[in-house]
Amino acid sequence: IIILSAFFSVNIFGQSVAAQFENMSFEEVIPDKINPAPAVWFGCQPGTTPDALPGVWDVKKKAADGDYYAGLLTRADGSYESIGQRLSQTLEKNGCYTLTLDLARSDRYMTFNQPIKLRIWGSSNKCGKGQLIAESKLIANTRWQAFSFAFIAKSDIKYIVFEAYHEGRHSRKGNVLIDNIRPVKRCVRASL
Repeated sequence: IIILSAFFSVNIFGQSVAAQFENMSFEEVIPDKINPAPAVWFGCQPGTTPDALPGVWDVKKKAADGDYYAGLLTRADGSYESIGQRLSQTLEKNGCYTLTLDLARSDRYMTFNQPIKLRIWGSSNKCGKGQLIAESKLIANTRWQAFSFAFIAKSDIKYIVFEAYHEGRHSRKGNVLIDNIRPVKRCVRASL
């Protein structure tokens, strides 16, 4: 009975790490006097200059975890920024996963102050958009909040891309801040 209880407890309540990111809280920074960038993250959209914040563009908000975080923008001309990274392990097709991270908006980011959404894409290739695995609500909160997204991989996922997004006919000058990305975990599933 004790062994069966332990087995069911692990399967019902336990989550195991499926994959991790490097520099999950954007603490490693590539120094630049004008625009420091988070190390190991690559831009995925023309015009993307991922910002390591605070300290530039009039952004002064404290990080949710550590000293730095990333900021992404949408622009009035309809362009947007996105950053990506290769995962430490492939997320397998038909697997159920959860991804948790902290999101906020800066009320001062030069003139890019409006709330926007964050889209998260998974793909087998760098900067690919094979599967939209999550889309946040409009991030209007200026305090950090944890957001968790559950998804089932439609194909093997090796790369994740975080994209600043605003829908609609009229473009928006907005920002979304990202910090404290947790390891991707397998979904909790009850086993009987």
